[in-house]
Amino acid sequence: MSNQKVTIEFQPQQKVTRVPAGTSLFNAANWIGLPIDSTCGGLGTCGKCKVRVLSGGSGITAADRKVFSEAELAAGWRLSCRAAAYDDVTCEVPRLLGNPKAALMGFGRHVILDANVHKIALQLEAPSLQDQRSDIARAAAALQKAGFEISVGLPVLRQLPGVLRAAKWHVTAVVVGQELIAVEPGDTSDTLYGLAFDIGTTTVVGTLLNLRSGAAVAVRSNLNGQAIYGADVIARISYAMLHEDGREQLREKILLTLNGLIDQLLAEAGVSANHVYEAVIVGNTTMLHLLLGFDPEAIGVMPFIPVIDELMNVSALEVGLGIHPQGRLCLLPHLGAYVGADLVGGLLATGLARGEGVRLLVDVGTNGEIILGSAARTVATAAPAGPAFEGAQIRDGMRASDGAIEAVEITPETVRLGVIGDVAPVGLCGSGLLDAVAQLRLANLLDFSGKLLNDEAAAELATPEVARRLVTLEGGLRAFVLAWAAESGHGRDIVLTQRDIRELQFAKAAIASGIDVVMRELGVTADDLVEILMAGSFGSYINPQSARIIGLVPPVPVERIKAVGNSAGEGAKIALLSFREREVARTLPRFVEYHELSGRADFNDSFIAVLQFPDLAELGISQVVRES
Repeated sequence: MSNQKVTIEFQPQQKVTRVPAGTSLFNAANWIGLPIDSTCGGLGTCGKCKVRVLSGGSGITAADRKVFSEAELAAGWRLSCRAAAYDDVTCEVPRLLGNPKAALMGFGRHVILDANVHKIALQLEAPSLQDQRSDIARAAAALQKAGFEISVGLPVLRQLPGVLRAAKWHVTAVVVGQELIAVEPGDTSDTLYGLAFDIGTTTVVGTLLNLRSGAAVAVRSNLNGQAIYGADVIARISYAMLHEDGREQLREKILLTLNGLIDQLLAEAGVSANHVYEAVIVGNTTMLHLLLGFDPEAIGVMPFIPVIDELMNVSALEVGLGIHPQGRLCLLPHLGAYVGADLVGGLLATGLARGEGVRLLVDVGTNGEIILGSAARTVATAAPAGPAFEGAQIRDGMRASDGAIEAVEITPETVRLGVIGDVAPVGLCGSGLLDAVAQLRLANLLDFSGKLLNDEAAAELATPEVARRLVTLEGGLRAFVLAWAAESGHGRDIVLTQRDIRELQFAKAAIASGIDVVMRELGVTADDLVEILMAGSFGSYINPQSARIIGLVPPVPVERIKAVGNSAGEGAKIALLSFREREVARTLPRFVEYHELSGRADFNDSFIAVLQFPDLAELGISQVVRES
C-alpha cells in the first residue's frame, strides 16, 4: 500500500489530521476522535454521516445519490464513510443531532461507545393476500427503515418462519456489521454481550462486556494450553512444522483455553452463550495464526511472512468458539510478523500513533515489541530478547506466581525481598531479576561490564553482611545469594549467578538496541521522548528506576516511565465497544512503518554498544559507598 499521507481539515471544529491516502473522511474523523453521526457502522446504508466537501475530495458514489439531491451533490454534500481522500481535503461537519455516549478507556482515552452489534426490536405486519412479501423481505424492509441493509445466511433463513409466527411478528433482529445473524422472539434488545480476548504466549485474558453500557461484567485469565508444546512462539512454530498433526494440536489447545474461559465468564455473569454475539481477539501473529489453523512456518524463517496481516472477520462456528453459533470473531491486524494484533491493541489503548509528542511503547517479553512515534510518523519493530524476562534460563528463575521474588532492595545491612503471595521465596521472576541486577550495580558489587566483583574488591566496597553474599559456586561460578537456605521455601540458597546476569544483559541489549534503531529512524533522542509506556504483565511490575539503571530504556527522568498494564486487552475491549476505533485499527498497518531488524548492520552494532550497563553518574544516580 502507498505510504503517501494527505491532510484532512474539519470545519468548524478546526481539527486537522494527516492520514494515509485512500482513508475515508469518516475514518479520518475517527482518527482524531471527532464524532460524525452514524448508525450503520460506516457501511453507507444509514445516510447519516453527512459532510460538505469544501475543497479536494473524491467523486460521487452510488450511496451519495441515494441520500442527496442533485443540488446537494453539486454543493459538495457527501457521505463521509464513502468519501475516500486521495488528496488534501477541507470539509464541513454538521453539528451532531445528539450527544454520543463515551467512556474513559485504555490509557486515559475518551472513546465513543458504538458497538458493531445492533439489536433492533421490530413489530412486523403479518402477511396477507394483499401483502405477500417473503418473510425475509418483510424483515429486511423494516431494517432498511432503521438504517440497516442486511445480508443473511442459511441458518437464519431456516429458523425465520417459525420464530416470526411463534412470536406473532414481534421479534428482535441481531445485526453484526451488515449481517443478520439471528431473529429472536420478543424484545430482547437489552440483552447484548460481547467478548474481548488477549491471547498471550503464556497467559490468555478474557473479558465479558455488556455492549449496551460498555461495562465489563466478568474478567478471567488462564494459562495458554499450548505452553506444553513450548514456552515461546519459535518453539510452537517448530512443533507445528515437525509433527504431522502439530498444527491441529496447537489449535485445539488454544480453543480449549478460550472456551474454558468463556464457560467461566458466562457462569460468573449468569449470561447465555446465545446472547454473546461478537468477540474481538488480539495476540501476537503466531498465536492468531495457530487459532485460525494457518500454517505458521513462514513466520519462523526469513523473510518472516505471515499468511495474512489485515483485520479479519470470521464466524464463531467456523473457528469453534463457544458463543452464538452465527456470532462473529474480529481479529485485529498485524503490523509485521513479530509485531502483532496485541500491539495494535496497545496503539488503540494509548492513542500513541494519533497523539502529539513522541512516545515510546515497549512490551517486554521473549519477543520485545517496540513502537515509537506520534501522529506525524510512527515506526515499529521487534527484538528477540529471549526468555530471561520471564524467568527462563535463569538458575533460580520462575514465572510470576506465589513464591517468586518480584522486588529486591540491597541495603548496607541486609537484602529486602518482595515475594508474590507473602510466602517464603522459592525463585526469581523477571521483575525481581531486573531489580536484583540494578541493586547490585547500586551497591558497587557489579561493574559496568556486568561482572560480579571478587571477594577482595567486594570487602572494600560493601559491608560484611552484604559482601558475604558474594559466593563462588561449584565450577568457579560467581553468584550473589538473595535468600539463604533457612529463609527459602525449599531449603536451599536462592542465588543470582554470573551466568544469569549475562542472560539479562543479552535480553536487555536486544530490546535497547531495537529502541535505538527506531529512535535513529525517527531522528529523535531521549530528550524528545514525552513518555515511555511499559506494556504487558512484565511492564506492569517493572521498577522504572531499575529499568533505567540497567539500560533497558532510554535515559529519561523516571517520572516519564509509566506502566500501561495489559494495553493489548484494553485495545481489544475498545475495538469491541467502538466500531469507529475498530476502523482506526484497520488503518493502522498503513500508518505504522514496520522495520525488520534481522540482518540490519545498525542493529548488530547497537547491540554490542548497549551490552554493558550505563554509567550511573551520567544518569544522575549515586552508588552506595561504604562508610569507612
